[in-house]
Amino acid sequence: METLEINNAETISMSKKWFAFGLCAVSYILSGTVSTLMSVYLPVAVPELKGATLSPAELGKAGAYVNAVYLYGWMCGGLLFGVVSDNIGRVRSLALVTALYGFGTCLVSIVPDLNTLLAIRFLSGMGVGGVLLITTVYISEIWEQRSSAVMLGILAVCFPVGIVTTGSLNLIFSDWRTAFGIGIIPVIAALIIGMAAPESDKWKHMKIIKNRKENVFHKSNRANLVSGSVIFGSVLIGLWGIFSWLPTWVQTLLADGHEGQKERGLIMVLLGAGGITGGIFSGMLINRFGKKATLMATFAVCLIMCCILFLTNRVFSGIIYVETAMLSFCFGISQGALSSYIPELFPVNIRGTATGFCFNIGRFFTATAVFFIGSLVSMLGGFGNALLVFTAPFLVAFIVTARAK
Repeated sequence: METLEINNAETISMSKKWFAFGLCAVSYILSGTVSTLMSVYLPVAVPELKGATLSPAELGKAGAYVNAVYLYGWMCGGLLFGVVSDNIGRVRSLALVTALYGFGTCLVSIVPDLNTLLAIRFLSGMGVGGVLLITTVYISEIWEQRSSAVMLGILAVCFPVGIVTTGSLNLIFSDWRTAFGIGIIPVIAALIIGMAAPESDKWKHMKIIKNRKENVFHKSNRANLVSGSVIFGSVLIGLWGIFSWLPTWVQTLLADGHEGQKERGLIMVLLGAGGITGGIFSGMLINRFGKKATLMATFAVCLIMCCILFLTNRVFSGIIYVETAMLSFCFGISQGALSSYIPELFPVNIRGTATGFCFNIGRFFTATAVFFIGSLVSMLGGFGNALLVFTAPFLVAFIVTARAK
């Protein structure tokens, strides 16, 4: 069986594998951009769509809908398009989801009101959820086993590269509608994927190669399924709550009338750059200290840095850039380490199904938690205090990781 799988991967030439990886990387990078682009333009886009100047509480409430709806779409896409790819193929599915979030992003450029924006962001989220799942499966199938892990590690770094791209767009374009025109790039990429990317031979032979799969909810897997979902979900709640709202929090620290374009853009660049660096270092830290120790130390530092960031800054200063960079570095380590840790909680024959469950159930709770930040802003008296609440999930992740097998 294993020999057949290796041969299937080796029937695709190396040049075609690199071509396919390049297309996946483009789709993955722009997924990171699309996921964070609205966050950085939120303070200017939502008031324009509402046609009024909004208080921090009102902005928080409207923005909560935008961010939560996107994450719900991401979750639905992650669950739905895995099934679709098993039925119509990896390449056609990847072209479909890339086109979906590309068109959705382009449509934001002409969106007339907030309700239409919510619908479009849901569809874009579905596309991104599908891309992150399908690219991972596709690359793992077309690259031979000895090198697929390395390629998947490189692919994972592409998402924070997209976040850096978001910050760059914010620095270049003051008009948020113009910035969302970047959606044309994934649309073009989708056309190239559909016409030129090689299909996975493993998918072609799927009807021939049949593996018995045990029940993912069997009692032997249940404890790891729960702990994996709680750990990943907790980290996502903390990460997305902070990523989504950090630029808006920065804006509230600036003097009245200060546009904040530069500050918000640089913050987003630092979030992405820290994620890239942390993701690269995560493998070395795991090899040196082990997965659990690395994760526990990372969660502890995330908790400390969040407290420092949101408790000590009442007006904007340069130290916020340094603290944001340190925090995002830890975020990057956590994502790299979790990508290695959670799949290994499960036996190989159910690893994909169980990992997908942990990742997407986590996104459901993330979207729900982010949705309530608007109420927290009003209740706690500002974005800083509200974001401080999102440090608590890192404590939950620390405790559950310590108690896990």
